[in-house]
Amino acid sequence: MTESGDTGSVTPQGQGDVAVPDDIATAAVQDAARQQPPVAQRAAWADKFVWQSLLKAVAVVLLTLFFLGIAWRAQTLLRELAVAFFFALAMIPAVKGMHERWGWKRGVAVGAIYGGLILFVVLMVLVLIPAISNFADQLSSSGGNYADKVNSYTQDLVGQDLISQDTGAEAGDTAGSGVSAWADNIVGAATAGISMVFTMATILLFTFYFAADAPRIERALLSRMPPHRQKVVGWIWDTAIDQTGGYFYSRMLLVIINGGLFFIAMMLVGMPLAYALPLSVFEGFVAEFIPAVGTYIGAAVPILLTLVVQGLTAALILLVWVLIYQQAENYWLSPKISAGTMEINGGVAFGAALAGGAIAGPMGAFMALPVAALITSIIKNTGKTYDVVYQSAYDSDDDHTEALPTPKGSGGEAAPAGA
Repeated sequence: MTESGDTGSVTPQGQGDVAVPDDIATAAVQDAARQQPPVAQRAAWADKFVWQSLLKAVAVVLLTLFFLGIAWRAQTLLRELAVAFFFALAMIPAVKGMHERWGWKRGVAVGAIYGGLILFVVLMVLVLIPAISNFADQLSSSGGNYADKVNSYTQDLVGQDLISQDTGAEAGDTAGSGVSAWADNIVGAATAGISMVFTMATILLFTFYFAADAPRIERALLSRMPPHRQKVVGWIWDTAIDQTGGYFYSRMLLVIINGGLFFIAMMLVGMPLAYALPLSVFEGFVAEFIPAVGTYIGAAVPILLTLVVQGLTAALILLVWVLIYQQAENYWLSPKISAGTMEINGGVAFGAALAGGAIAGPMGAFMALPVAALITSIIKNTGKTYDVVYQSAYDSDDDHTEALPTPKGSGGEAAPAGA
């Protein structure tokens, strides 16, 4: 464009002598400036965006580290809260049943459960401690006799003694002293463990609160969520209660059956009541709550003690009984009792127990199965599924179907939309 000095107008190139008014030319220049900001303005905007992003990232990192530090310092409390929440989930079905059937308040129902557990623990302590002491005395005084029994077996088999009389007596004294020390440690832990007592009191207190106020806690959590999210979280909550409560109560019923029958078997082979009662409880609990290997661990200790107290014949009878009962439980009793409560693959159960034990010790292994069942249930009941149109050449299962069944949620209902 060329400017005309006398008129102050702008003449566009290629337009001859036609002049453009100054106000139109100024407006065009300003509009072009607005459409294409200068490089300096674009650079300032980019710098501002970068610095805001960096500041936000730094703030998020600092807040994350802050909360991680708090969690690390409060890890004991968080662990106790997790254990209490697990036990509360296991108790909620029983509390609900007492509340609806007998009209008890939820706090009273939880207190009744606590009373039964405390009575059981006191009974076991009163029976177990004297039994351990008596066994230690018997083990110390009869070491030589046990050596004679072992030598009589080896004489019949290989024609020579395996253990000398002095060695047997010394081993009996050592074993008896060890058992006595173990009994003293149990008594000391039960009576003088202030830290343990405080930990148990904390877990019991939070368990009471979670179980008694479960509906109120659930409503408070759901009130902070939109309706579609409430359906998903509520379904997960109910599924967690179903899986944990169903697992716990089915296992407890199997503990009663297994331990009761094992107690009868021990009494029939001549074991004293003081030995038979705690050993039966131990065998039933370990066998039912530790997957795969729990049966063998739970039965090994009572059978070895029966071998010491009553001899080889009684121990073999107990071994045969354990093998017979375990087959009956695996193929008939356990599927009937556990039907509809918790479905989990045996390999997943064993792996979950190992992972839970590695992460949180014995309590982690104890809690791992219902947690794994909950995760499995959520995976099975969320997302899309499709008909299986491919048949593998290695699939020889006669029970397979052409299409996968529609996933079902807790109580036979499909998982909520959006889960």
